[in-house]
Amino acid sequence: MKHSAMAGLFISAALLASPVFAADKDLCDAQVQKLEDAITTAPAVSENSMDNAKTALADAKKAQASGNDKDCIEVSGQMLEKIQQRSPTKK
Repeated sequence: MKHSAMAGLFISAALLASPVFAADKDLCDAQVQKLEDAITTAPAVSENSMDNAKTALADAKKAQASGNDKDCIEVSGQMLEKIQQRSPTKK
């Protein structure tokens, strides 16, 4: 009886945790897309700024490909924040 109760708890925990991982993946995908859009529609910015954005995009995609959604979100989010600070009218 104890074993089936423990198994039930582990299964319940796994089912409750799975939407969190899906949300991370969705956020990673959305932020990578936003970063790609920001790069392609960027107004005249310095070459250094554009290189930094492209490097961040490559790093985010690398993390995304390896299944590391946390790093993907962190890298893309930081760059999107920098872009937002430089151009506060763009979202």
